[in-house]
Amino acid sequence: MKHFYHQSKIKFQCQPDCANCCKLSNGFVFLTDAEASDIAENLGISENEFLQYFTRIVNEQLCLVDGENEHCVFLEDHKCNIYEVRPLQCRTYPFWPENLKSKSRWELTKEECPGIGKGRIYSAKEIDKILEKEF
Repeated sequence: MKHFYHQSKIKFQCQPDCANCCKLSNGFVFLTDAEASDIAENLGISENEFLQYFTRIVNEQLCLVDGENEHCVFLEDHKCNIYEVRPLQCRTYPFWPENLKSKSRWELTKEECPGIGKGRIYSAKEIDKILEKEF
């Protein structure tokens, strides 16, 4: 099945000091056990401490707790405190399946993500590869 992005030029580049994706409310940031371990190590705390203070279980999946104003718990001064070890879900935004299911949905995502339409062009093959990853 061909998706709209197979016929469109999709440009994207994260914008400095944006962090809009970290402020999306009513969402969940899911992570794997390996990602939890990497984040704990990056924070200099034990995995048990990390799990106790920074995670919860939603639909039998590990996810980050919400921070202030329902923003990401690791967002501080418009910057990600765990950027180098952020979960796959964070690394693949805005190329999430729900954002790419139609051109109109992509346009809605563009309203919240100023990096869409800027930067380099992503090929359909690159986007398909991102979508193959599970988070």
